[in-house]
Amino acid sequence: MLTPSLQQQLARIIQLHPGYGDLLNELGIPPQNTALFGLPLLTEDRLYKIYYQQEPRTEAGLTAYRTSGTSTGIRKTIYYSPEDEKHYRNAKIACYRTWLASSPLRISKAFSDVGTGHAASTANAIFRELGLQTESISFSVPIEEHIAQINAFKPELLYTMPSILEAIARAAQNPAALGIRKIILVGEMASPSWQANMAARFDIGAQDILDTYGSIEVGAIASYSHQHGAYLFADGIIAETIPSEQLDPGFEPLEDSEGVLVLTSSKRSLFPVIRYVTYDVVRDFRTMEIDGVMRQAFTCISKRIGSELKHGEKISLYDIEHVVHSYVQDAELRVSVSDNKLTVRIRSESLNNELLSSIRHAIEHTIEAIGLMIENHMLDRIEVISVNENESFHQANCSVKSKKLYS
Repeated sequence: MLTPSLQQQLARIIQLHPGYGDLLNELGIPPQNTALFGLPLLTEDRLYKIYYQQEPRTEAGLTAYRTSGTSTGIRKTIYYSPEDEKHYRNAKIACYRTWLASSPLRISKAFSDVGTGHAASTANAIFRELGLQTESISFSVPIEEHIAQINAFKPELLYTMPSILEAIARAAQNPAALGIRKIILVGEMASPSWQANMAARFDIGAQDILDTYGSIEVGAIASYSHQHGAYLFADGIIAETIPSEQLDPGFEPLEDSEGVLVLTSSKRSLFPVIRYVTYDVVRDFRTMEIDGVMRQAFTCISKRIGSELKHGEKISLYDIEHVVHSYVQDAELRVSVSDNKLTVRIRSESLNNELLSSIRHAIEHTIEAIGLMIENHMLDRIEVISVNENESFHQANCSVKSKKLYS
């Protein structure tokens, strides 16, 4: 049985998204007296009919955001009501305040460098509510301008994406001289080895980096706790994981510790987050007791399931990044796939032929799934390439925000 709050949320979703009620009717599922796991999974196909085919919304006070379209090639409109926006801001504020309070460092200025979209548009208001002075910059301007504004404003806190942070660290030459004492990450994965290396470059501790996980559809989802070694879900989020084959019989099974993340929100209204399939694969999903409260958690997002590569559910960017950063501290990398050949391009001042050979060997022999794919001739030998300082390794039409698996 659904809790009263979830039953109320389900009724609201049916009212705001009639297509969801139609789906329940088609499947013969009564809205009342139904357990959460008895409700249908909201896959991409179902969401297209329920949400994206709706007429444009016209309610007063709503905000519309457009997705990047990087995974499908089609930009989609995502709506937020004033209540959705308030819950999103409150979740971020609570997360940041708790994290900042755990450190004796006094933070007075925050600089937002996260590109465009929901995170960028709300960042200044969130930091102002935390009592901080704020400035922001568009990711589209040259990276030298990012450095100049940081030097002029002198923020102690930087809010950015991992790939933008890589570009800042490289362009600054001496990142520690920027005076940044805290970093909040959003939008892309950041393995522990990557975070540790980046913290060292800015002369801060790994605990001074807060990695957050969210999406334009759901809002704030989880943040990493260094104390507990896990990502903890935000208030109002109910998580579960499912096998990949449950989504598509063509998907091969994931590792025993992995599952596709499925989310339900008790707060979000203008997007139907009721067993919403994220297509993100998480590891070690579990429930743990923290300060007397049971919290859902996971260790990392290992990959995003999809069609970039046959057997692509086996390719973990997280694992590849972890291997590379165990060899070179200042690495920037991009991973691409063409004709079932995996190529890792790395930019680093410390690379040499011996290291390139060691990295390739480690990727092929310490990441079991990749090794098995090579052994079974489903994947060619890994190619690891050193990229020169002045050579771009971004794909065509791709911005600096680029941690993904390219095809």
